[in-house]
Amino acid sequence: MAEKRDYYEVLGLKKGASDDEIKKAFRQMAKKYHPDLNPGDKDAEAHFKEVNEAYEVLSDAEKKARYDQFGHAGVDPNFGAGGFGGGADMDFDLGNLFTSIFGENGFVGGFGNSTRNRNAARRGERIVTSVIVTFEEAAFGCEKEISFSRIEECEDCHGTGCAEGTTPERCTRCNGTGTVTAQQRTPFGIMQSSQECPNCHGTGKIIHQPCSKCRGRGLVRKNKKLNVNIPAGIDDDQTISLRGQGHSGINGGPAGDLLVTVSVIPHPYFTRDGNSVFYELPISIVQAALGDEVEVPTLDGKVKYKIPEGTQPDTVFRLRGKGIPNLRGGGRGDQYVTVRVTVPTGMTKEQKELLKQFGETLGENPAGGKKRKKKL
Repeated sequence: MAEKRDYYEVLGLKKGASDDEIKKAFRQMAKKYHPDLNPGDKDAEAHFKEVNEAYEVLSDAEKKARYDQFGHAGVDPNFGAGGFGGGADMDFDLGNLFTSIFGENGFVGGFGNSTRNRNAARRGERIVTSVIVTFEEAAFGCEKEISFSRIEECEDCHGTGCAEGTTPERCTRCNGTGTVTAQQRTPFGIMQSSQECPNCHGTGKIIHQPCSKCRGRGLVRKNKKLNVNIPAGIDDDQTISLRGQGHSGINGGPAGDLLVTVSVIPHPYFTRDGNSVFYELPISIVQAALGDEVEVPTLDGKVKYKIPEGTQPDTVFRLRGKGIPNLRGGGRGDQYVTVRVTVPTGMTKEQKELLKQFGETLGENPAGGKKRKKKL
């Protein structure tokens, strides 16, 4: 198995990057490697998963702090168990270290927070991923299928961690509490403190025959696909929260949420600001001077619009109700059309002569500048 890359390196950042820098880098990398934009590219798919894993850690303040201090070990499920132990000699509080990072062979176990809460029900971790949509899909809404990995209760043991036909034994050392009382002699007398039970590692139970599928953890990693409803009017970089679609909870706790960040592909000629759509309409100097009826592209298709006589460059017209639908309902924005008057190039000799004659009727010197009046 290849060594896991530094999460900051994955996102092209330096350690200590701000939340905004992390978010911006994630969006850029997610768009670059998104499977929808790289169909059939296994390398891009692998990079996309790597980018999502890095962002899931660095976008969470608690996980980021552990990663900055301990590296990958700080957010690995084995951290705080076994050799680290979470014992009394640790000079920091491990907190809720249940995480969504997996080993090569799948989920490698949760380990929970301090001994006081080890057996308490805890909410599952969130999952962060992204989806790419077109400008029109964001405007009018759509349904997209997304793929992600999720920690779920093991189907073979139903979360007990025990092989079929067996049950866990209550730890006799801690009497199922997961904690033991330790005494230590100090200059101030004998001090007592609660510590994680070394016999059951704080679980309060002993599993003699662990489930072969989850290796006694009660949880497994699964690849999931889910159809997500993209609401009409959603904008670039907005996030859809799907409650209960994240990682499974611990000790009967509720599942976490699935956060889907929407990335909108730029349109070739429309731009957006809120619910307003902007479009630049090129017209000739003849159309601007004499007026004309033109076709203007909109999200609903082309519409006819009458350009008034004498329209000046950069004039803005409004098409009511042709913008982006309100995300929370209640109508649509408008489309604003900016007139760009184009100057003809490559004119023939005859066309140039006609234009000079037209300039003379306006009192202009065909060679440039105002025509001088003759002195009497």
